[in-house]
Amino acid sequence: MTADHAAAEPGPAAVPHRWWVLAVLCISVLLVAIDNTIVNVALPTLSRTLGASTAGLQWVVTGYTLFFAGLLLVAGHLGDRFGRKLVLQIGLVLFALASLVAARSGTVDTLVAARAAMGVSAALIYPSTLALLSTTFTDRKEKAAAVGIWSGVSGLAVGLGPVAGGLLLEHFWWGSIFTVNIPVAAIALIAGLMLVRESRDPAPGRFDALGAVLSAGTIGLLVWNVIEAPGRGWTSPVTLGAFAGVAVLLAVFIGWELHHDDPLLELGFFRNPRFSAAAVAISMAFFGLFGFVFMITLFFQLIRGYSTLKAGLATLPFAIVMGVLSPLAILIMRRTGTKLVVAGGLLLMSGGFTVAGLASVNCNYWTVIVVAMVLMASGLALSTGPATDAILASLPPAKTGIGSAVNDTTREIGGSVGVAVTGSVLSWFYGAKLATAWDALGVPHPVLAIGQTSVSAGLNIARQLPPGQATPAVDALKNSFMSGLHAGSFTVAIVTALAAIGALLYLPVKDVVRVPEVGEVARSPAIPPAVS
Repeated sequence: MTADHAAAEPGPAAVPHRWWVLAVLCISVLLVAIDNTIVNVALPTLSRTLGASTAGLQWVVTGYTLFFAGLLLVAGHLGDRFGRKLVLQIGLVLFALASLVAARSGTVDTLVAARAAMGVSAALIYPSTLALLSTTFTDRKEKAAAVGIWSGVSGLAVGLGPVAGGLLLEHFWWGSIFTVNIPVAAIALIAGLMLVRESRDPAPGRFDALGAVLSAGTIGLLVWNVIEAPGRGWTSPVTLGAFAGVAVLLAVFIGWELHHDDPLLELGFFRNPRFSAAAVAISMAFFGLFGFVFMITLFFQLIRGYSTLKAGLATLPFAIVMGVLSPLAILIMRRTGTKLVVAGGLLLMSGGFTVAGLASVNCNYWTVIVVAMVLMASGLALSTGPATDAILASLPPAKTGIGSAVNDTTREIGGSVGVAVTGSVLSWFYGAKLATAWDALGVPHPVLAIGQTSVSAGLNIARQLPPGQATPAVDALKNSFMSGLHAGSFTVAIVTALAAIGALLYLPVKDVVRVPEVGEVARSPAIPPAVS
C-alpha cells in the first residue's frame, strides 16, 4: 500500500467552503493560462490593425512569457513572506488593469508593454493559487483531489484559449480578447476577498534581494534565449554567449543560495527525489505539449486551411479529455502510487506524439488527429497532476509558495524550450525538403529562399507562380511541412519517453514519511529519502 492511502495530515481544522475556494483559485488559474494561447489567434488581425512587424508580433507573445517565467520564483517567495492571498489579489488587480491597457493600445509598443505587465501579474497569480490550495486543503486525500482539478484546469486552458480567441474575434474587435479578462478577474477578486483565508510563512527571515535578482535574471535570460535562438541560429555567437551567461548566473545563484542564511530557494529541496524528479517530469511533459501545440496550430490553419475558429474547435477533444481525466488521475495514483502513474502518463504522451508523427496532409481528423490528442491529453493528465501533488507533499507548509513557483517555473521553461526546439527541427526539415522539391520544379532560387523563411510566406509565393508550377509547388510545400512535423513529433516523443524512464528510475512510489521543517533542511546533509 502506498502512502497515498495515509491518514490526513496533521494541521489546522478543515477550511469552511474550501471547494468554493478551489473554484476561485481555478478561475484565477484559467485567466492566466488562457492568456498564454488566446493572443496567438489574433496575430494576423494585430498585424493588419496596428501595422505590426513580425518581430513586433513575436514580442506581443514572448513579452508575456518572458516576464511570467522570469518572476515566478520571486513572486512565490513574496507570497510566502507577505501573504499568498494578498499577492494573488494584487496580481488580479494588475492583470485587469494591464488587460485594459492592452485592449486600448494604439501602437505595437504599447501593446508589448501591456503584455509584459500582464506577465508580471500572472507571475503573482499562478504560484499563489497552488500555495493557497495547499494551505486550504489539510486532508491528504482532499488535497490530492484538489490538485488534480487545479492541474486539469491548467491543461484545459491549452485547448480553450484558441476557441475563446476565435469566438471573440469572429464577433468583436481584437481588443475583446483582453477586455474579457476584466470581468473574470473581478469575479475572482471579489469572491477571493470573501472566501479565501490568508496564509504566509510565519518566520520568513530576511529578504534575499540578490537571490531574487539572480533568479529572475537567470530564468529570464534562459527563456529569452531559447525563444530567440531559432531565428538567430543555435550556434550563433549571441545564442552561445547567452547560454554561457545563463550558466554563470546559475552558478552564482547556487553559490549564493547555499551560503545565505535565509535563501530565496531552499536548494536542499532538490535532494528529495520526490521533489526533483517530479519537477523534471512536469518540465518534460510541457516540453512535448507546447512543442506539439506550436506545430499543430500551423497544420490546422496553413496546411488544412481551417479558419481561426475551426482551428480552435479542432483542439477541443484535447481540452475535454484533460478536464475529465485530471481528477481521475489522482484516484489512479492512490491505487498505483506516483511513480507508475507519472511514468505511464509520459509514455501515453509519447505514444500520442508518435501517432502525430505518422499523419499525412489529408489524414482523417477523427482516426488520426483526435487519437493523437486523446493520448496526449490522457498522458498529460496522468503525469502532471500526480507530479504536482508529489512536489507539494514533499514541502514544509511554510514554503508552499516558493515550491509552487518551482512547479510553475518548470512548466514555463519546459514549454518555452519545447517550442524553440520543435520549431527549429520543423524549420530545418521543412527548408531542406522544400529546397529539393522546388529545385526539381525549377523554382528560382530567390523565390525558394523566401519560401524557406516560413510556411505562410511559402504558400503565398507558391500560389503566385505560373499555373504550371503553382499547384505542384503548393503540394510540395505541404509535404515539406509534414516532413518537419513528423521530425518534430518524433523529437518530443523521444523526449517524453526518456522522461518516462527517468520517472521510473528516480521518482519514489511513496510520499515522504514526514516533511522536514525549514531549519532541518538547512542543517541536515540530506533530506530523508522519499521511499520508506
